[in-house]
Amino acid sequence: MRIGELAERTGVSTRSLRYYEQHGLLTARRGSNGYRDYAEEDIKLVSEIRALLSVGFTLEDTRPFVDCLRSGHSTGGSCRESVAVYQRKLAEIDDEIRVLLTRRAEVAAQLGAACPGCVLKGEK
Repeated sequence: MRIGELAERTGVSTRSLRYYEQHGLLTARRGSNGYRDYAEEDIKLVSEIRALLSVGFTLEDTRPFVDCLRSGHSTGGSCRESVAVYQRKLAEIDDEIRVLLTRRAEVAAQLGAACPGCVLKGEK
């Protein structure tokens, strides 16, 4: 299928598809006319990339998932390398949560000092 059809079927812009190709996540074959030609399996690769990007993974983080799918696994997260990326990402999120909770407590304390008796949103 041509790049426009892949874009339409996956809801991804042609520009993004070329970007994924540039980074080695997609491989387009070239027809005799020079047009990119993608396989049906590329739909699954693009969907995997988009799903991971939508929850905060970087483009480079998606590489083990794409490789896992290319090696014949039914899901991109079923390979050891993908699991390691999941674990690292969860640790990063946990760190971010700890930082946010600390900052929230500091801001709440500042509000309490500036406005004794003020009620914080979401608290009674």
